[in-house]
Amino acid sequence: MTDLISTEPATGAILWTGTSGDADAAVASAREAWPGWAALALVKRIEAVRRYANRIRAGTDELSELIARETGKPLWESRTEVESVIKKIDISVNAFADRTPQRQLPSAANMRAALRHKPHGVLAVLGPYNFPAHLPNGHIIPALIAGNTIVFKPSEKTPAVGQYLIDAFGKAGLPTGVVNILHGGPETGKQLTANDGLDGVLFTGSARTGIALNRQFASRPDKILALEMGGNNPIIAWDTDDIHSAAVLIVQSAFLSAGQRCSAASRLIVKDTLYDRLIQEVKRISDRLIIDDPFAKPAPFMGPVIDNETADGLTESFLALMSHGGKPIKHMARPIEGRPFLTPGIIDVTDLKERPDIELFGPILQVIQVHDFEEAITEANNTRYGLSSALLGGTAQHYEQYWSNSRAGIVNWNKMTVGASSEAPFGGIGLSGNHRPSAYYAADYCAYPVVSLESENIRASIGIGLKDEDAADQSEADPAK
Repeated sequence: MTDLISTEPATGAILWTGTSGDADAAVASAREAWPGWAALALVKRIEAVRRYANRIRAGTDELSELIARETGKPLWESRTEVESVIKKIDISVNAFADRTPQRQLPSAANMRAALRHKPHGVLAVLGPYNFPAHLPNGHIIPALIAGNTIVFKPSEKTPAVGQYLIDAFGKAGLPTGVVNILHGGPETGKQLTANDGLDGVLFTGSARTGIALNRQFASRPDKILALEMGGNNPIIAWDTDDIHSAAVLIVQSAFLSAGQRCSAASRLIVKDTLYDRLIQEVKRISDRLIIDDPFAKPAPFMGPVIDNETADGLTESFLALMSHGGKPIKHMARPIEGRPFLTPGIIDVTDLKERPDIELFGPILQVIQVHDFEEAITEANNTRYGLSSALLGGTAQHYEQYWSNSRAGIVNWNKMTVGASSEAPFGGIGLSGNHRPSAYYAADYCAYPVVSLESENIRASIGIGLKDEDAADQSEADPAK
């Protein structure tokens, strides 16, 4: 019986239908396949994921169009996501060799000290809808290279892309059970993470779900838990003569992917003397953004958000900011009735006594005026999150001060808050993660280190703390002594 339906955000057309899977059966399948996969030579595992990359490469157009249809993001952006999926293989191979290699350690004479890494076993990968191929792929590939087997639950909002990835693994010839897909909603996800046959969970998604997982596994230190969560990310605009470039970086940081990036800028903190010129330019550029169907011509800057429920929530959030004293700079609107398209919303919240510290996962930018740089840093850190941040303008001394005091895992200067490199670690602090950064550092949570002291011969002696042999013999002969 069909209980899952995926529709295209831009059109409302049904794209995919399916049924929720059996979490216990998926874990059992991965558990059965694990010994053989883990025992396979590393070079063979790498060959297998390279075959998968070739399958994805051959289907670039097909997968790009599928991502665009299921998420609503522009086709040009979907193509960049597919490129990232393909590039992840070489990056993960290099990261495994760099982060989790076999090493000989310094040791005493006639002794060998070795460092090796072992896979955990069966890992669940919970994927998000905003990058339904790239982000779960970023967990799956390093986990497979390390020797783990996978149960992958894609977001219930993007099951078609998840199924495409799994089909590509099958066509690449990976053994049955090495990568398993589990379709379903939140209840299916709970059944999966509650299965004691898992050795860990690799999660990308909201802080709310991440916190629930953290609580669930609080008494299970034996299971690896990697949480990549959201952000309430600041971008500071300080002294600069290039107002246009600063405005472009702000618009890109806030509104790429319709604001549906965990690294998107949610808060613009701007020096009061820069405010009028900069905000005018940010609004001017935002007014020019093309918001349209993923396949429209000319190509849109952004498409819709994922669904009408999300669009409704974002619209209500903008109105709530207004009702609490926020001053609209650019009103958020729904340009196409019945579909989740949103125009960017920009609102000055300087006078709000209590600014909501939540992740507004969409095209809303909150603006805050400050007078001095210390106040800007304080405002940037005024969040429980700590993923991405940026400083635009200022001097090298300003950047050094900001870098030293910023509470974030990514701190940029004169660059966007979004678009992090997969060849660097990606992660944050606070409600943005649990100190298990992904991307290049994913290798760290996909295997654990094993240190060995080794010698081909048994040789041992006790050099201190022993009685003389004669005294020991006398003690044996006369117990009274």
